[in-house]
Amino acid sequence: MGRKWNNIKEKKASKDASTSRIYAKFGKEIYVAAKQGEPDPESNRALKVVLERAKTYSVPKAIIDRAIEKAKGGSDEIFDELRYEGFGPNGSMIIVDALTNNVNRTAPEVRAAFNKNGGNMGVTGSVAYMFDATAVIGLEGKTADEVLEILMEADVDVRDIIEEDNSVIVYADPEQFHAVQEAFKKVGITEFTVAELSMLAQNEITLPEDAVAQFEKLIDALEDLDDVQQVYHNVDLGE
Repeated sequence: MGRKWNNIKEKKASKDASTSRIYAKFGKEIYVAAKQGEPDPESNRALKVVLERAKTYSVPKAIIDRAIEKAKGGSDEIFDELRYEGFGPNGSMIIVDALTNNVNRTAPEVRAAFNKNGGNMGVTGSVAYMFDATAVIGLEGKTADEVLEILMEADVDVRDIIEEDNSVIVYADPEQFHAVQEAFKKVGITEFTVAELSMLAQNEITLPEDAVAQFEKLIDALEDLDDVQQVYHNVDLGE
């Protein structure tokens, strides 16, 4: 199940940091989560998840505070959560999650990104059934055996525990996201390299060498869209 999460995150953060695109995306996501419930992460689990993710991407506190204050201030800006599914080169599968204040803008932009980069959009359900919603939590300074012991002591069940480079990555049911983190925090672990609610492919594929560049161009085009928050796929890029 390993997805080399740290390398993927670092590549994305490096790409986005120069334009502050990642900060804008988090600002929108934090605002939406805060608007859906209380603007307090201790009583708003959705907001707490977003803030944990933001922390692993080093999102500035000023951006987080501004988004929460906007929600507190009664802004009437409304965002719709949308999911698109499609195919890339060689039958690769892609899921695109978006937050938009203009549905009529987002769908054509996503479709154009697919069409211009060797892919095509599918209908709802054409891809998602091959992915599993998964909580992904990573940390450093422990072995897989030590992490397993911590989770067993806390009576927290997970799907898998993998050592990747210098990190240990825990894969769990989405409902266990907070339970896993709380188990670690009880033993003094408060910093995480990864804290994501993700969609993981049940089976990854390897593309022919001549298709990799086109696939990466497609993913970049989708991620560069302002309304797109997350892009998931089933390709092992060997990163």
